[in-house]
Amino acid sequence: MCLAVPGQVRAIAGEDPLTRSARVAFGGIVKEIALAFVPEARVGDYVLVHAGVAIAVLDPEEAARTLASLDALEEEE
Repeated sequence: MCLAVPGQVRAIAGEDPLTRSARVAFGGIVKEIALAFVPEARVGDYVLVHAGVAIAVLDPEEAARTLASLDALEEEE
């Protein structure tokens, strides 16, 4: 099973759509993420990330619901 996790874009580097990257925050962790599949992503947006690549831009409400669901799963363990 694969899992994609939402994170918030904090900073974007690069202009070339194929090599653009972002610093994305996942709770207290910040990772460098490729933005080639989401050229529309902007600072402040939530993106869905799988294997170091942003695969979709999420609206804030959807991101909040997903993060709440992941928190609930963690609490059950």
